[in-house]
Amino acid sequence: MSSDPGAQEMARFARQLTDTALPPSIGDFVRERARTLGDQTAAIWFEKDISVSYAELDRRSDAVAAGLMTRGLRKGAHVAVMLPNVPEFLFTWFAIAKLGCVMVPVNVGYTGAELDYLLNQSDAQALVLDEAFLPALRAMQKRPAVLDDARVFVHGTPQPGQVALADLMTDAPFTPPWPVAATDLASLQYTSGTTGFPKGCMLPQDYWVLLSHSAALGAAELKVERTLLWAPFFYMDPQWQFLMSMKLGAVAYIAERLSLSRFFDWVRRHRIHYTYFPEAVLKALPRSDADSEIELRYINAFGWSPEAITEAEERFGLIARDSFGMTEIGAGMMMPHAATHKLQSRSCGLPAPFREVRIVDATGQPCPPDTPGELQVRGRAILWGYYKNPAANAAAFDGDWFRTGDLFTQDAEGYLRIVGRIKDMIRRSGENISAREVEAVVNAYPDIEESAALPVPDPLRKEEVKICLKLREGIAPADFDIDAFLAHCAQHLAAFKVPRYVGFVDSFPRTASHKISKPALVAAADDLRGGAYDRVEGGWHADRQGERRV
Repeated sequence: MSSDPGAQEMARFARQLTDTALPPSIGDFVRERARTLGDQTAAIWFEKDISVSYAELDRRSDAVAAGLMTRGLRKGAHVAVMLPNVPEFLFTWFAIAKLGCVMVPVNVGYTGAELDYLLNQSDAQALVLDEAFLPALRAMQKRPAVLDDARVFVHGTPQPGQVALADLMTDAPFTPPWPVAATDLASLQYTSGTTGFPKGCMLPQDYWVLLSHSAALGAAELKVERTLLWAPFFYMDPQWQFLMSMKLGAVAYIAERLSLSRFFDWVRRHRIHYTYFPEAVLKALPRSDADSEIELRYINAFGWSPEAITEAEERFGLIARDSFGMTEIGAGMMMPHAATHKLQSRSCGLPAPFREVRIVDATGQPCPPDTPGELQVRGRAILWGYYKNPAANAAAFDGDWFRTGDLFTQDAEGYLRIVGRIKDMIRRSGENISAREVEAVVNAYPDIEESAALPVPDPLRKEEVKICLKLREGIAPADFDIDAFLAHCAQHLAAFKVPRYVGFVDSFPRTASHKISKPALVAAADDLRGGAYDRVEGGWHADRQGERRV
């Protein structure tokens, strides 16, 4: 056995999961939690002062399942769900799982045109949506043939012919009429679609059970009893986080949406033990006596700098760890609590339980240690493939290995570090530049809250590096010392990686998981040089308003 304490920890977690009889389905898990925890509070929507017990989750999802059955929904039917962060999302999700139907979560920001694509591509046979999104439904050009108004279930006030979700929920007892197995399809989880149309990941029941139980291993040892969830539930993160919270027997505090200004108060007021903590919150939060009131024990610190992790752990007395996962694979790797000796290396950790990984070069051959290559993953309960998309499946798989499209290195002890995304590389004069590497250096500069590195077309060098900056609160672009900033970049980056263009944003467009959306950032600019400082020319490019912007 390895002498590395992190490897020993991960081996222990893997043994625990192997020795645990996991529930075969989400529905079985909900029922087991209700039997075990009963009237204990499972979730609190604290902004609305609504709470739900474990028993109520089971009972009310049974009611929705019974109602869906009376409307003709059977095992394998695809049910789209377009709801905000309300209790009915959970009731509907668990009802769909209990029936053996397939949930299709829908981004609540979608327009009619986007609904046209998603509902037709997914073959949706029913739709559960909030009344606020009825205009998008009306704006659709063509619904799936079976999706008539009688199968549109509205949270709120329905239009004539549609059904109120509240009326769908009956008091009739629900007994599952057929078995739902671990290998049954549970959901079509659509990716963000940064290249082309979104792709529907076919995820089995076991995907969600395994992912949530894996995530609970470390949190259980830290006795996590209160969790904070803030991402929209149509995204996969809050789904597995809620199942993890259930496994812990914890109370999940659920926000309607993320608020950077109120985040710290939420954590303090509700005595939260676990959450996904955006690094931007830490940067915007000066040290104060209130730090001692924070009861956090563990946070997901996705993509954080080593300095930020050290600061959070020292200030709040918690454990902050990065990890790596994707909608397609669930948990890919986890950073052990014991791996403190690897924090400075920006590692994402070791392979998660039931996961194998390899790093390969462009020819598919294994890369030596510390040599960048594409990360490929295989193992139990990863996606079956992309729904009705054979071309994407052919490109995404190398045999049973899923090609992540991410560049990683793996050191001699097996720890993995993300270098960048194959499609998030800037190609300058034949040199590949990782946007992630540039951003890591830039984000370490004191005046900067967040950044995004983008390629700018260039006739001589094919592409030049542009860095978009969101400055810390209280710092104006006019007061920002460009020369000092570029000197910082030159000190930590090779000359060809130092950004040529520097621009400022008031805020970044975001994905559902609060990551910066670079496609949206590029689409919003007529000319990426407009309003930016040009290091080579030593001056500012004017945009149409003559402002310093992206």
